[in-house]
Amino acid sequence: MAELDRVEKSSHSLDKSITLPPDEIFRNLENAKRFAIDIGGSLTKLAYYSTVQHKVAKVRSFDNTAKEASSEKLYEISVQEEITARLHFIKFENAYIETCLDFIKDHLVNTDTKLIKATGGGAHKFKDLIEKKLGLKVDKEDEMTCLIRGCNFVLRNIPHEAFIFTKHADSEFRFQNTHPDIFPYLLVNIGSGVSIIKVESEDRFERIGGSSIGGGTFWGLGALLTKTKRFDELLQLASKGQHTNLDMLVKDIYGGSYGSLGLTGDLIASSFGKSATTDKEFSKEDIAKSLLHMISNDIGQLACLYARLHSLTRVYFGGFFIRGHPVTMHTITYSINFFTKGEVQALFLRHEGYLGAIGAFLKGAEEDNPNQYSWGENYAGSSGLMSVSPDINPMQRARSGTFDMLEMDRLERKLVNLPLLEDPSSYVPDTVDLTEDPLAREYWLFCFEDALDGVVKRAVASQPDLPEAVERAEKFRQKYRHKLQTLRQQPFAYGSLTVRSLLDTREHCLNEFNFPDPYSKIKQRENDGALRCYQKAVAALDALGWEEKQFALVRGVLAGNVFDWGAKAVSDVLETDRDFGFEEAKQKLEERPWLVDSYNQWLQRLKGPPHKCAVFFVDNSGMDIILGVMPFVRELLLRGTEVVLASNSSPALNDVTNGELQILTETIAAMDPIIQAGLKEDRLVLVQTGSSSPCLDLGRLDKELTIVVREREADLVVIEGMGRAVHTNYFARLSCESLKMAVIKNTWLAERLGGKLFSVVFKYELPTPPPPAAPPMKEEEEEEKAVFSP
Repeated sequence: MAELDRVEKSSHSLDKSITLPPDEIFRNLENAKRFAIDIGGSLTKLAYYSTVQHKVAKVRSFDNTAKEASSEKLYEISVQEEITARLHFIKFENAYIETCLDFIKDHLVNTDTKLIKATGGGAHKFKDLIEKKLGLKVDKEDEMTCLIRGCNFVLRNIPHEAFIFTKHADSEFRFQNTHPDIFPYLLVNIGSGVSIIKVESEDRFERIGGSSIGGGTFWGLGALLTKTKRFDELLQLASKGQHTNLDMLVKDIYGGSYGSLGLTGDLIASSFGKSATTDKEFSKEDIAKSLLHMISNDIGQLACLYARLHSLTRVYFGGFFIRGHPVTMHTITYSINFFTKGEVQALFLRHEGYLGAIGAFLKGAEEDNPNQYSWGENYAGSSGLMSVSPDINPMQRARSGTFDMLEMDRLERKLVNLPLLEDPSSYVPDTVDLTEDPLAREYWLFCFEDALDGVVKRAVASQPDLPEAVERAEKFRQKYRHKLQTLRQQPFAYGSLTVRSLLDTREHCLNEFNFPDPYSKIKQRENDGALRCYQKAVAALDALGWEEKQFALVRGVLAGNVFDWGAKAVSDVLETDRDFGFEEAKQKLEERPWLVDSYNQWLQRLKGPPHKCAVFFVDNSGMDIILGVMPFVRELLLRGTEVVLASNSSPALNDVTNGELQILTETIAAMDPIIQAGLKEDRLVLVQTGSSSPCLDLGRLDKELTIVVREREADLVVIEGMGRAVHTNYFARLSCESLKMAVIKNTWLAERLGGKLFSVVFKYELPTPPPPAAPPMKEEEEEEKAVFSP
């Protein structure tokens, strides 16, 4: 039940005089508030809460609305200090516990903490040492309770926490989107023995079974049979062994398969069966492999029986026996697949090693009720899931001084899924999983590395009055480049590797070095310029006939979407040609028929009754929001449709934020009576998404936005931009009508989709009819999937 109770005896001496730089491992200790520790047989996991002071971009209006041709700036963006909460989790070998405690004591200041929550089998062993070194009273918590609380926390807050392990596949790790309702599930914890826990809610769980045959059995019998004392060395031996040299198979008994019982010839009939009838020496590798199969099959069958008995389909495996080892995950997976005939999948957790420490911390933080918030993994401060495959990195387990880190930031908004998703449990935000597409992965990693110089340049330019900005920008460059190098070697480090995760990692690294809004001055300049053109653009649209106007409005949204500083093909033009404007962008657009073209269906729909309420997920500042989106919104208001404009809560590239959009909309309202009436009559509302990403995850939106969507009975969702409508949500199915509009501003992606630079995606979709009348996938969509798939 617990982690293995013995400490592995290392065959190599450990250097206990390691240097632990506070800015890399035990970060922000000076602001640490409370601690928890989970001490197992060989690894210690430390958790603490801190307050982090970082810079944020705040928008303030100058209140000079309606000055159409004014040269004065409409608003200012100031960089202010803000304090947020962060959870830190560090994992290291027990051999370093004394050194680490000394380090924490030396760097710990201004804390009111009087005790430290502790769990794990080693909590009692190291109790006196902890109290002596830190001067904190050790308060021991129940190990199983901590484990469950930690598991609930990561499943709820980390979208790609769980994964399926598929050996020999292009991507061994296949990450699963967490179901909106994480309960009920079965947790099979394999330590010295096995505990099987049924979890029904946050505080309701029970141990429904277990076994004395677990990790301790593998270690103990393995040591007796191979004379190998180290657990990891045993697994290393097993990874090289051939179990069929010892195990008696069905074909060894019957000469082939046993058809009437449905047993294939390669099935193990008797573990170690050949050792009794064969007069020869068996290798340590074969013995370890046979032993591993025997124990894994036993655990797998037991887990399946309990899962079926309690009608559970989600089964998570954890504990010291798993610990990210490919050979154990493979044998468990094979066993589960065999005994359930594929009905139940073995699921593993990316942060399985931290569960006890997370749970112990949560027990100590109950007064702050951390579960009332949403939390997000800080990629800039987390080391990610490391490969432990003997073939990939044979020294991973042997090397000393290895520290793994996980950081979780408290988000300002509670995040929930969009109620208009057709099936939230099967919703996948990202269009392409780069872990499964080597060609696309290599291209995008190169693309992001190639763009680094430009990002650094804009970061420095956004803070001209701060001389140290150059140094910070260089640190950002080094950190993000290191992240890209890590992802090139271990694309599964932070879950599924996608364009969205690459963008988000970059934003996290920028924020880490206090560049909250590198594109602020660009956005400001473009917003001012676009506002001067607004009235003239609207007047030109109003002069058109109805049908011609509808097309011009769509073309305007698409032209505005060209102004994307995140696309190198566009940023190169915008930096070299200051005269490139809205009309020039229209000329860049592909002529109809577009790459994806549902415009005729959309036009036909507009001839029908108005929508009740449209939710519009907007993209860029400047020309995009002012000359593209706002005239489109204006037309919806004229039709009698309420409009909810959903924009980012915090900056990302040149995307418009909710704070900026509030000011821009008020300014436009001062010169446009239709927008003004929409605001005054509450038919046009502005809500933040809770996101700070150039992409869009409809499964993690500000709760306030989802309440507005529900209350207003939204029946149309409009998603604009390459990040939100192509890199994410291209295949998203909604329970209402949806419109996805984007311009492809990347040559490689355009060609992969069968188009060219500035090809247009205009995808209007109706909701899937309710069963049993639901039709099969359309032929066009099958072709689209084939294009996006590796």
